[in-house]
Amino acid sequence: MSTLTLTQANKIVEVALAKAREMKIKPLAVAVLDQSGHVKSLQREDGASMFRCDVAIGKAYASVGMGVASRTLLARAKENPQFFGALSATAQGKFLPQTGAVVIKDKDGSVLGAAGASGGTGDEDEAVCIAGVEAAGLLHG
Repeated sequence: MSTLTLTQANKIVEVALAKAREMKIKPLAVAVLDQSGHVKSLQREDGASMFRCDVAIGKAYASVGMGVASRTLLARAKENPQFFGALSATAQGKFLPQTGAVVIKDKDGSVLGAAGASGGTGDEDEAVCIAGVEAAGLLHG
């Protein structure tokens, strides 16, 4: 099984932030977590609120924990709010099923981690994560 390297994680953050500036999104934070949910790379732009890092990590944590994009988790949470509330409690509040994170996969489809962003709309956050993952030569889901 492949592992997510620091070089790949930093590339994801670098490109995601550049994409955010190109899209003129409000200042944001981008987090990349490994397959165990540990922070591999994290940056918060100047002017981003104090919650941005925690929200970006929470989105990515939920995504890697369940193996799907946080957009999918948001839809599932609406269908089963008690279960998703329990997941958040089980994860000591780190589990945030909101659009803005994608799973990072290798060419074989193995989950390497997740990238999450916070600062724009959920769609904008997701778009910058996708740009970063693709620029690192990895797949997303």
